Amino acid sequence: MVEIMKLEVKFINKYLKMKNSIIRKLIFTLIGLIVTSCNNDKELEIENLEVKLSNKIERVEPPNWWVGMKTRDLQLLVYGKNISDYVPVINSSNAKLVSTEKVKNKNYLFLNISISKNAEPENIEINFLNDNIVVDRYKFSLLERKENSSKVEGFNNSDVMYLITPDRYVNGDPENDDVEYMYERPNRDNNRGLHGGDLQGIINNLDYIEDLGFTTIWLNPVLENNMKKSSYHGYSTTDYYKIDPRFGTNELFKELSLKSKEKGIKLVMDLIPNHCGSEHWFFIDPPMDDWINNQSGFKQTSHNRETVQDIYASEIDKKEHADGWFVETMPDLNQKNKKMSKYLIQNTLWWIEYAELSGIRVDTYPYSDKDFMSDWTFSVMNEYPNFNIVGEEWSDSPIVISYWQKDMINHDGYVSYLPTLMDFPLQISFAEALTDDFDWGKGFIKPYKTLASDFLYPNPNNLLIFPDNHDMARFYTQVNNDLDLFKMGIVYYSTMRGIPQFYYGTEILMNSDENPGDHGLIRTEFPGGWPDHSKNAFTGDGLSFKEQQTQSFFKEILNWRKDNEVIHNGKLIQFAPKDEIYSFFRILDDKMVWVIFNRNDSSKKLNTARFKELIADKKIGYDVLNKKRISISNHIILEKKSALIIEIE
Repeated sequence: MVEIMKLEVKFINKYLKMKNSIIRKLIFTLIGLIVTSCNNDKELEIENLEVKLSNKIERVEPPNWWVGMKTRDLQLLVYGKNISDYVPVINSSNAKLVSTEKVKNKNYLFLNISISKNAEPENIEINFLNDNIVVDRYKFSLLERKENSSKVEGFNNSDVMYLITPDRYVNGDPENDDVEYMYERPNRDNNRGLHGGDLQGIINNLDYIEDLGFTTIWLNPVLENNMKKSSYHGYSTTDYYKIDPRFGTNELFKELSLKSKEKGIKLVMDLIPNHCGSEHWFFIDPPMDDWINNQSGFKQTSHNRETVQDIYASEIDKKEHADGWFVETMPDLNQKNKKMSKYLIQNTLWWIEYAELSGIRVDTYPYSDKDFMSDWTFSVMNEYPNFNIVGEEWSDSPIVISYWQKDMINHDGYVSYLPTLMDFPLQISFAEALTDDFDWGKGFIKPYKTLASDFLYPNPNNLLIFPDNHDMARFYTQVNNDLDLFKMGIVYYSTMRGIPQFYYGTEILMNSDENPGDHGLIRTEFPGGWPDHSKNAFTGDGLSFKEQQTQSFFKEILNWRKDNEVIHNGKLIQFAPKDEIYSFFRILDDKMVWVIFNRNDSSKKLNTARFKELIADKKIGYDVLNKKRISISNHIILEKKSALIIEIE
């Protein structure tokens, strides 16, 4: 073992200032020998060399990793003032520094590190040297992986998803409402301002979510969104490894995930690989000239998403869509840049592993580089085979939506690994069906025809179905505040094929009547989430009779659905609507559920002879919503604007 005398910091500092000093040169030589010894002698630790570190490193991303993962070849982004002037050194039997890459901006170094297949947990010290002197160091932790973390089960069609905009749900910790170093101050009088909802508020009310029958929570983005205005929604990320402090901390986000799991609730994180916020540190000080698309200045996307699939599309049209910025405050990330691509993939894997997530929702899916999205989804699903990812493609065409789903054989050979997509075609057609007049081609024939296109999807049962979300008018507003039509919609989305998702507050008839397209209004505070609210949805205090009735309706139908496998996985058979009466069956083994809708303003008698191919000689069914047995042998009386769920006995 090499014996090293402690070098006094004051002694070193004194002589290092003497540029031509022979002693200074001898010190450099001595330190160089020490560092070399440290790299060759496992018994010697670099900490034994006492020098004053200059704290050059501002960030290392990812900040740590886990042993036992398939992804072992890592790219560490190191950021700090003139960090590329320094030489990184790693002394570890579990990982080796394969290469160091400098880029145009001297404030960046990219370290390519390979973790051994049989690596053990370790705090790996990365030392940064200048003339063989350690000027800074970073402890990169290789952590123990939780047992079976690779087998995490993603959300699926046995689940019902509760979508929450955190800033507007519950203010569980008023102490984090106003964070001094953040740009925007709280302002509850502004419907696009910060209101103070946070992760602690959600944790405090997990019992309420569980009691309603929800099994999955999807949160609008919770990563740091340090923008100068409208930062509440979270869609302009300014730090990909940090929870926004106004919502809480990384540790609190993980606590939410774990406490949700204890109640049988999965957690879905909203991520945006397409763009960051214009206050993101790596946009303000980018590593290279092609880190951002149109980096020299704002150029808005054309929003022509059809260019992705269009066999006639010009290259300029494709580029103007994919490389344009969503808005001026959302710079478009250049995912064709290999370093950016790897950065985003590693970031996603890091959050899944760290927070034990059960799913990811991807914003503005078709705006990203489609080849990158193929790599990104493959990397996630390769690491977590039972995981789930849902992508947002806002189109009314199943042809467009199906292009992105895993196992789709596309006309251009494009291969996707995305399991789930948001079923906008069904949302659009069913919302129109409820409020249409009764002319030819309108009403229930619209969702009927939409479902008739399900052959286009490799897996229609894995689509996310929903009446509304954070970007569209509230469902109660969509149906003109008609409670009967509203309930028909809830029945439809609770029993239809796919994975149902409901937006917070839908269960108590929250609306956006005043201005249906105002996102700030759509994302109104949830009653009871703040002490000054006159009504409280958690306790029922102050709720109207209709609101209480609807809340109970949700609780009843979602809890009925929760353990009902015929609804989760049953075969769907629909009957074409006649006289605005529409129905479908869900069938699994010897179980059968019949769902019937009457959109008419009067009660109707439904002759059951037409359905004999399925109900045969069955005579009795159980009316789930009205909790009684009914005859189905000849006819069924359907109340006006109503839905029935019948379990066939």
